[in-house]
Amino acid sequence: MRAILSVSNKAGLVDFARGLNELGFELYSTGGTKRSLQEAGVTVRGVSDITGFPEILDGRVKTLHPAVHGGILARRSLPEHVAELEKNKIGTIELVAVNLYPFRETVAKSGIRLEEALENIDIGGPTMIRAAAKNFPDVVVVVDPSDYGKVLESLRGPGPGLEERRKLAQKAFQHVAAYDTAIAQYLRREETGFPAEMTIALKKKYDLRYGENPHQQAAFYVEEVAGSAPGGVSSAEQLRGKELSFNNILDADAAWKAAADFDAPTIAIIKHTNPCGLASNDNLVEAYKSALAGDPVAAFGGIVALNRRVDAATAREIAGTFYEIIIAPAYEEEALEVLGARRDLRILAVKDAAGQSRALTMELDFRRVGGGLLAQTQDSMPESSLNLRAVTKREPAPSELKDLMFAWKAVKHIKSNAIVLAKDAMLLGMGAGQPSRVVSVEIALKKAGERCGGSVLGSDAFFPFPDGVELAAKGGVTAIIQPGGSVRDDEAIETANRYNMAMVFTGVRHFRH
Repeated sequence: MRAILSVSNKAGLVDFARGLNELGFELYSTGGTKRSLQEAGVTVRGVSDITGFPEILDGRVKTLHPAVHGGILARRSLPEHVAELEKNKIGTIELVAVNLYPFRETVAKSGIRLEEALENIDIGGPTMIRAAAKNFPDVVVVVDPSDYGKVLESLRGPGPGLEERRKLAQKAFQHVAAYDTAIAQYLRREETGFPAEMTIALKKKYDLRYGENPHQQAAFYVEEVAGSAPGGVSSAEQLRGKELSFNNILDADAAWKAAADFDAPTIAIIKHTNPCGLASNDNLVEAYKSALAGDPVAAFGGIVALNRRVDAATAREIAGTFYEIIIAPAYEEEALEVLGARRDLRILAVKDAAGQSRALTMELDFRRVGGGLLAQTQDSMPESSLNLRAVTKREPAPSELKDLMFAWKAVKHIKSNAIVLAKDAMLLGMGAGQPSRVVSVEIALKKAGERCGGSVLGSDAFFPFPDGVELAAKGGVTAIIQPGGSVRDDEAIETANRYNMAMVFTGVRHFRH
């Protein structure tokens, strides 16, 4: 029996090779894998002993040879294949253990030139993997070091059964597909628009107890993108608390995106992916108090996100309310002790607070529909690119303009039809997910209550009728920010002027379905 071992990830390699030796396998290898085995005292020969041909082109051609691929691809059950091997003096290869050059890790480094990236595209490895996986009834193919132990255990018995071989082959084809996806992503990195064909590489982070509801199965997958590390919740390290659920991850993602979208110290409190509390303040404790005051009833059992390191004083304030998750870039040691006293509280640390929301612009947003995916760029626009236009007789005062910009950022994180009421960089009330925009205004006003006086309103899309503007004015709102673009814009402007309101148009909308 013969096996070819050629791996980039050398975890568990030596023990696996020794186990194969003990089972009577002749081992053949190449380059660094061969050196590692020889240094460990494992008996191994070069692949050139199979091919009768030296490695050429700086190692670009090593295993691309009929003596290798004939030995892998021959169907042992077909007499004509066996006869052809004998005629050409080619021996069979029963096991292939290969994993590929670290292309994704290489291109993620700064300053990598195209030439270096191209040299890290594996050719022989994927070809051997695909050949062995195609012929899995006769050849065992292993691409994952975590499978070494199971394969050895099977080989020590009657050998891997057809079902085990099929699973290994499936994993092998998926390994190559993810690898090819990374290469295509890298070569596409300077292009704009959407390619005619596209694959997405996903790696399972862990299984979940269940999905959105207990009768649904679920798992958490992280998208692997060539040249960038995973961001947001995908990068989060869980420091404390019980395991995350499907809904926990969805809400934590929404909370983090909302908080990270602001440059100032900001805290978001999320319930069912919508902010029920959101506030910015140079003092983190005050930001938290303002966020909680937005809707202290809805905050119970929610998710808290901070875009700054959590200090002990803020942690003590947060610990006064029951939350499912707290997510932030980092924590003071004392803050962890305070929060850790709540045994079930899940504490997540996310990498790269300052750059995370900016990095989202490099990713595509995918939405599942029956039989396919919708793909779009992220809803991310810097404030500097906004062309604000005052359309009423009265322009917003500086304090109103500041709150309008806060409301405009906040409203894009709320489900459409979205309405936000804000004052002093604090969310006072919001209406979300209503078929009628005026109903969203009613809900926002009701949530804000007596605090409506002197507040500003942000709307994710234009007002189709002036009724929402009039309702806001009667509730005490003094300024509005909205995209504009309705055939009844003139009526909305006239209504605002009648109540001495300021209104600005952005020319941009923030639908979030």
